[in-house]
Amino acid sequence: MPSIESNQLLLAAAAAAEDKKAEDIRILALDPAESGLTDYFLICNGTNERQNVAITDEIEIRLKRDFGTYPNSVEGRRQGEWILMDYVDFIVHVFSAEKRAFYGLERLRKSATTISVADLNAEVSARINEARAKKAAIKKAPAKAAVKKAPAKKPAAKAAKKTVVKKSSPKKAVTKAPAKKAASKKATKK
Repeated sequence: MPSIESNQLLLAAAAAAEDKKAEDIRILALDPAESGLTDYFLICNGTNERQNVAITDEIEIRLKRDFGTYPNSVEGRRQGEWILMDYVDFIVHVFSAEKRAFYGLERLRKSATTISVADLNAEVSARINEARAKKAAIKKAPAKAAVKKAPAKKPAAKAAKKTVVKKSSPKKAVTKAPAKKAASKKATKK
């Protein structure tokens, strides 16, 4: 299952593509048995090569600014007909309309499930709320454990008393040591 962070990155990339007027934005959740390559494909197209470059630039800038994440590689930016951006957990494909129809990635990945941006957003929100609930439960759990550990303080107090006794015995040794030195000094003077 992809992490919350990777799903947030994917949603940000889809929003960036939408802001640059990308057409027919689709998110394909790939079958893990079929593809060990990545979890998702984000597929969209622009009306021309210049718009495709603008879409990929916006995705890269937004993910860099908001998450500090860079693509591992970008291919096809110079031609602009099919630009591929590899973000490991998902791959962005920005096509010209003709190349998208020709290659038909949606047809090639028959086992992939199409996910809407709204569905992915709802999943991310649910997982974030679940994670917050777990954190809240963890914060409450130590308070209960501390109450159970309260009786265990008595043996610790006894141990502390023992150390006090041990600490006092070296003091006696320290007080005796100067007397021996004084006696040895007297012996050396005679």
